[in-house]
Amino acid sequence: MAIIRYRSAMPMSNPTFTDPVPLAEQLIACPSVTPATGPVFAALEAMLTPLGFTVDRWITGDAPDGPVENLIALRSNGPGRHFAFAGHLDVVPPGHGWASDPFTPERRGDLLHGRGAVDMKGSIASFVAALPACLDLPGTISLLITGDEEGAATYGTRAIMERMAEQGIKPDLCLVGEPTSVHRLGDMVKIGRRGSVNMWISVKGTQGHVAYPHLADNPIPRLVRILAAIEAIELDSGNDWFQPSNIEITDISVGNDATNMIPGEARARISIRFNDMHTGAGLTERVRSLVEAEGGALEAKISGEAFLTPPGEFSSLISQAISEATGLAPELSTTGGTSDARFLSALCPVVEFGLCNATMHKLDEAVAVQDLGTLRDIYAAIMRKAMVQAA
Repeated sequence: MAIIRYRSAMPMSNPTFTDPVPLAEQLIACPSVTPATGPVFAALEAMLTPLGFTVDRWITGDAPDGPVENLIALRSNGPGRHFAFAGHLDVVPPGHGWASDPFTPERRGDLLHGRGAVDMKGSIASFVAALPACLDLPGTISLLITGDEEGAATYGTRAIMERMAEQGIKPDLCLVGEPTSVHRLGDMVKIGRRGSVNMWISVKGTQGHVAYPHLADNPIPRLVRILAAIEAIELDSGNDWFQPSNIEITDISVGNDATNMIPGEARARISIRFNDMHTGAGLTERVRSLVEAEGGALEAKISGEAFLTPPGEFSSLISQAISEATGLAPELSTTGGTSDARFLSALCPVVEFGLCNATMHKLDEAVAVQDLGTLRDIYAAIMRKAMVQAA
């Protein structure tokens, strides 16, 4: 495994990065399809070092999931809370059909277009623009930024956490800048996420001629019985903070092009999104018993466990900052897919809040220019409330 490390620290100069729009444009202009390395991290480092942050960058991992670049930036004003902001600079592939170059930021009216404008270079730019107003706060501010969130997440946030553990770095609170807003900036905050596990089922048989079934063993009926048993499972009815867990059959494959042949193997794939009433390992063993009862085999990959940051001080001060800036009372939610908060929740209370998600991963991804400034103000207010109240 190749590992390349960078470390730099520069004395603080007059902070000038208070407008998030040009910062977002600089980040968007750096192509960073997952897994990401290089110029986009250099651009972020150049924004942070004049603000007095010590920046630690390193590249790790091999293909196909790597190489990946990660960044930890720290600035401390002595004793006090450690407030961390987490996010990612990698983006999904832009696809074809954009009205303009996806990596050439373009303002059209009130919108800034470009891949990553919403998910989530815009949020990172807003957080950086919030920092000059918070440099006097007691305690520590950090940025935990990966280039491996949109992909396999093999060498991303978990590698950041390992590096933090080696250096004795542990935040007290962590805000993840994922695009959580739905219709208007500030209408939704994520305080948890469901877990995710994918499973691959294979059933072996004996290939043979359909006219001589006694000389063959058809695996398809056994796979059908397995899938029927899985479909009959009702995992739960949900709870106060989570929707019901669900199991979905996502693929069935036999690969038999002949009409007169009994296949030698049948395969299927299922995906389970589960709430905090389950664990990935527990669900895997429950399905495994059904598969093995029919002579099949199971492989599973747990992408992340469910987590919940119960409503309390952190979510309250975030809601208050949002309300003061927008007049909205945000909904506290656990809906949606997974994010790197699933890993960070092992360190400290984690809440996710960011831009409107309507165009993320879509052609002509765009963010409202005004939202970037409003988000900057909200992030600054969150930091002040979180760190001053603890002082």
